[in-house]
Amino acid sequence: MEAWLESLVASLLTALALPQYGLSTVFIVATISATLLPLGSEPAVFGLVKLNPELFWPAVLVATAGNTLGGAISWWMGWGAEKAYESVTHHSPEVRALVILQRFGAKACLLSWLPVVGDPLCAVAGWLRLPFWPCVLYMAIGKFGRYVVMTAALLWFFPGTFTP
Repeated sequence: MEAWLESLVASLLTALALPQYGLSTVFIVATISATLLPLGSEPAVFGLVKLNPELFWPAVLVATAGNTLGGAISWWMGWGAEKAYESVTHHSPEVRALVILQRFGAKACLLSWLPVVGDPLCAVAGWLRLPFWPCVLYMAIGKFGRYVVMTAALLWFFPGTFTP
């Protein structure tokens, strides 16, 4: 089992080392990680940037785009879940947390970068029918900030190079 895991990690690092595949890999991982599926995109971004330092900004921008797309998918999932809930129950839910979130509006999506609560926050924004494009804009701002800070910090604290 351990040999299989080492082989998988070596294959991933090899794929990330190729810029033509690395950015698409980062995009896919970042998109999936922004949905409600438990996956983190930071290791893929960090791995690509460690292997190809010149791709810092392209990797951050591609990860931001993918993660924002994943947040938009979560927004639509929340919107659809709310529509289904209303069609079954014939009334709108009034939960205190939803009322508080609704008061902040689309700006609450700035917090979509937070671990654990960020991805569900995008779905709740859709549930509340907060305006889609402002939500996407605030998601993108928050996620861009996270990728810049986290990737730069990881590079600062782990300055060595990796070899696939």
